[in-house]
Amino acid sequence: MAAVIETPCSEFLNWEVESSVCNGLKQEKQLSASQRRCYNLCRRKSFAAFVASVKDGCHDKGSTSWFCCGQTFSEHSAIHKHVAKSHNSEVQQLTQAAYEHLIKQLEEEAETPPPSRLKAEAADISAWIPDISQVSEEHLRNGPGKVLLYYHYCQLDDPHAVCAWQKALCEKLHLTGKIRVAAEGINGTVGGTSVATDIYISAMLSHPVFKMEKEDFKTSDGSAECFTDLKVGVYKEIVPMGVDPDVVSYKLAGVHLDPEEFHKEVEALLAKGDSSNDTILLDCRNFYESKIGQFTRCLAPNIRKFSYFPDYVDQNLELFRDKKVLMYCTGGIRCERGSAYLRSKEVCKEVYQLKGGIHKYLECFPEGFYRGKLFVFDERYTISSNNDVISDCRYCGLPWDQYELCSTQFCCQLVLSCPSCRKKGCTACCPSCQTKGETHNKETSAVQHPKEECECTDMRARIPQDVK
Repeated sequence: MAAVIETPCSEFLNWEVESSVCNGLKQEKQLSASQRRCYNLCRRKSFAAFVASVKDGCHDKGSTSWFCCGQTFSEHSAIHKHVAKSHNSEVQQLTQAAYEHLIKQLEEEAETPPPSRLKAEAADISAWIPDISQVSEEHLRNGPGKVLLYYHYCQLDDPHAVCAWQKALCEKLHLTGKIRVAAEGINGTVGGTSVATDIYISAMLSHPVFKMEKEDFKTSDGSAECFTDLKVGVYKEIVPMGVDPDVVSYKLAGVHLDPEEFHKEVEALLAKGDSSNDTILLDCRNFYESKIGQFTRCLAPNIRKFSYFPDYVDQNLELFRDKKVLMYCTGGIRCERGSAYLRSKEVCKEVYQLKGGIHKYLECFPEGFYRGKLFVFDERYTISSNNDVISDCRYCGLPWDQYELCSTQFCCQLVLSCPSCRKKGCTACCPSCQTKGETHNKETSAVQHPKEECECTDMRARIPQDVK
């Protein structure tokens, strides 16, 4: 097979993954978004490689032709159509082999520590640790507290060294939380005493690589108890969208609007009423977040993970065609990659995003156009700035917006069940989980059931279709 890889014409780039091949590659119902993109990449390369393998090397240098099945083809479109029609099975076999090889390679790379990790172990991070000898342990452990939320995109040459520094810094300050480090930057939320979090912010601001500003940190009332432990790790993305940052970079993000500018845009949108059909106010969070709080008249996709957002965009492109899009999320980071992905499709007229997310907006407009609670990814679940309750109890339908985990042992779904219904034993996310919970209480089973195996996931489409 020729080494030259050619790009197949555009009509073949949108082939759907063959379900029969996918089923052979993965036992689950369907591939994840990131796995499907890997598979599609292998498919395109295999198609191009097959076309290249039948290129006629004996032809004149000034022209290109392909010879296959006793026929000569002089145009790209002709040979592509022929291969698609007559050699689909061969291309599928090449694709499957390439995909399996790629997955195996990625697994081996994941198991092998990169050289940078070894370098991080030897890196001197002591210079980045502030001197807190004058601060008492009492002030670091006890007293009024905060939860910080922040992110910063920048090029990190040694993310593992940054990871080691973050872990050492947080442990010294007795902070808990979650921090993701990658070559593209850092994303974190940590909790601790006000003294400890202030020292943490100062350390971040003084680090020579990040060049952050104090406004980059969103704060809310909390403490180290808002998280069960401290998790710091190195990842491919600082926010898991499932798209390679080298393919869709945060640098392609939409125009940032500060809270005042965003507020004016939403105000203008609402003033137009039903006559406004050229602007979309897009919530790019998960369904359980927008369920308890959202901007008035927003489009809130019914997706369970941010990694489903690219597929949602792909399957609803006509919804965004020639539209002005105003995007928002909790703290702004999902909009960075989400707006970049939307812009990469080149269907929108304009794409804007709320700088600092809902968090910063509520600091400026606590009684603005965002109504209800703000979901946060810690033990608090929500924070609020207004008294509106926009969601209902799952069982009785009365207004309620305080989440609890489903009471069934192996389910991770969140449930809205008011105190009255919880007293009646209605503590599961759906009837099937309620039944499983009652059964489990009567007889202990040694067999673990898969997480989230209930009506909540079965009844909701993985990628909703919102195109009308």
